[in-house]
Amino acid sequence: MKYIFEVHIKEGHTAEEYADAWVRASEIIQQAPGARGTRLHRKLDDPNVLIAIASWDTKAQRDAMEGQHNPDVAEIIRSAAPFCDIRPIGAFDEPEWVVLPPEQS
Repeated sequence: MKYIFEVHIKEGHTAEEYADAWVRASEIIQQAPGARGTRLHRKLDDPNVLIAIASWDTKAQRDAMEGQHNPDVAEIIRSAAPFCDIRPIGAFDEPEWVVLPPEQS
């Protein structure tokens, strides 16, 4: 499954500031059972908007990770809060419909 959230960088700050915190928190979170990696994308026409996509084996495993308080992750998230607004988009199942170019089928 995928967990997706959108990040808006506040004026006077940079995506790189957020990315530093995101990498540090993600390196800890990715040690949890079921974690399959995470990616941070910058919006092409607005460099102050990012989208993060975290992959998990199951929603239950992601929920279990969220339910365990990690003080290091909490501190990293708290340190990033002043320079961004985060909007969860939600949890999504693996795709039911996939169309690939002929050379990738």
